[in-house]
Amino acid sequence: MTVLLRNEQRKHKVNSRVLKARAQKILDDLHCPDDEVSILLVNDAKIRKLNARYRNIDSATDVLSFPQEDDPAGEMDFRLLGDVVVSLETARPQAKEHRLSLEEELILLIIHGILHLSGMDHERSAQEARRMRQKTARLFGNIFPGRKPGGTCAY
Repeated sequence: MTVLLRNEQRKHKVNSRVLKARAQKILDDLHCPDDEVSILLVNDAKIRKLNARYRNIDSATDVLSFPQEDDPAGEMDFRLLGDVVVSLETARPQAKEHRLSLEEELILLIIHGILHLSGMDHERSAQEARRMRQKTARLFGNIFPGRKPGGTCAY
């Protein structure tokens, strides 16, 4: 399992090693030991550009997911799940709304992004949204036992 993490923003301090280790735990908990995911930490300006370009929504958002295609020939020993992009500029105030630390909020967003990469989509149906929330709660609880997002959190 490989997690590539790059921090392109400089406004908010994060412990990249801890985030990477927690993302690896998420993949392990999802039984994706041979999968690869990349995580990019950005500011609102960067995520707004990506959101406009790929979703035709000209506004910043908290997290975007970009799934990759599997190698059709099966020549690789691992599967490229895709990329998760998180805006720390949006995550910071959301953390307060959700009654979480910034690290907890980032993990919540990374979980959300990885679940999208694995094929789940809360916009598909109410049942899928419920399944995704349940899986998010379980994964979050595995990393932060006894902690739950609160406030306005819909994840």
